[in-house]
Formats: sequence, C-alpha cells, structure tokens
Amino acid sequence: MSMPLLSIQDLHVRYGGITALRGIHLTVHAGETVMVTGPNGAGKSTLMKTIAGLVRPRQGKVIFNGQLTSGHAPETVAASGFSLVPEGRQVFGSMTVLENLRIGTGMRRNAMAVAADLDYLLDVFPLLRERSNSQAGLLSGGQQQMLVIARALMAAPRLLAIDEPSLGLAPRVTDQVYEALLRLRAERDLTLLIVEQSASRALLTGGRMVMLREGGIVLEGDPRQISPERMQQAYFGYDTPPDAGARESAHAQNAAAPLPT
Repeated sequence: MSMPLLSIQDLHVRYGGITALRGIHLTVHAGETVMVTGPNGAGKSTLMKTIAGLVRPRQGKVIFNGQLTSGHAPETVAASGFSLVPEGRQVFGSMTVLENLRIGTGMRRNAMAVAADLDYLLDVFPLLRERSNSQAGLLSGGQQQMLVIARALMAAPRLLAIDEPSLGLAPRVTDQVYEALLRLRAERDLTLLIVEQSASRALLTGGRMVMLREGGIVLEGDPRQISPERMQQAYFGYDTPPDAGARESAHAQNAAAPLPT
C-alpha cells in the first residue's frame, strides 16, 4: 500500500492536568473518506485542531503529505495542503460571499486555476452563486456551512477536514451539504476527514469510521460491517464482549474520565 497522506503516531494531548487525547494512531490515504465519531468529550475537535497545528501535542507525531507537521504553525500546515473547516461556521459576516471565497485563495498563484475552481464550486453550491454579492452574515446556517466548505476548497487542499458539518442544521439541509461533499469526493477524488457526533452519518456516507471515547480510539472499521450492538457498546462505554476485536479492547482499557471536546 502507498504511503498514507496523513499519519498520526502515538498522539497525546493535554490541557493543563487534563488528558484530551491518549495514544492515537491513525492513517488516512489519498481518496479516502474517514468519519471520526463519538460522544461529547471524546476528543474529536482536539484531534482536528492538533492536526491543523492549532494545538501542540505533548507527545507523538503528525505527518502530512510526507512532512512532519506537528509543532508547526497552522499557516505551515495549511500550505502543505491541509484545510480545516472548524466547528461553528466562521464566516466573515460583513464581507460578501465572493469576498469570503477569495480569502481561501491567498496562497495560490495561478489565477486561471483559481477562476476555474471558483466557477466549479459555485456549480456545486448553486445557492452561493445566487447569493454571491450578498453579505455572508445574512446567509442561513446551511448556506454559511456551504460557504465555509467552499472557502476551504478554494485553497486547493489535498485533504479537507470538517468539524461537525451538520451542527445546528435541519436534516434536509444536512443532506444537501453531504450531497455536495459526496459529489466533490467523486469528481475531485477529494480526501475527506469529517467529525460527526452521530455514528449513523458514517453509515450513510461510506468510507471508514473511527470512534473516539474519552481520548482514545475504541472502534474502527467499515460501519456497515459493525453490528449496532458493538457500536453502542463502544459509543457508551459498555463492557466489551469477549468476541470483540483486540484493538477495541486495548483502547477501551486506556479510557479515562470524560473530557471536553
């Protein structure tokens, strides 16, 4: 198998005296979709922020696109081809939709490629084309989510990471967001790393599921091949059945008190 696009090795993160991540090992290959799920306080957002360079790990490595990126500034990580859409839809409200999108092109130099990507993304998100000259702060929650995803894609990343894209959205709007992501995955061979609290979205989206609980990985694999009982046991921290995989048992033994995300 080819070298992974993203490799996380024995990652530990602490906030003061609180351990947020403990011994995380994770690889993501180019073209893959990986859904990171788990309950509140599992460490999902901390994992995303650490990969992006926003949080410095206490121990372990993050290697992206063949380069060690842990400990580097977020700008350096972004320049390597990693784009993070953080939780909370952080748009520049007083700027127009187009102005927000152009912010994502700051590190690009090929004007023709930028123009082509802009036109393509406005086709993927037609509501943004309709509102292109409107202030971003006047968009609905769903439209703002589409905007921040498109803005991240304007940087032409190799890997797009999205933290809780469905947060605060109606189910119908969430479906529209995921339909666009799946189109991008198919047409652009985009590598996706998505955090969702609900494990059910991993079943609908496809790809690989990684479940965190209390700072460690407790379950990993194709969600279509994992029984609902086993998924619930991992999610809620029930006693692990004797026939569960060795990896699940090992990570479950490392679990500690619930931690903030």
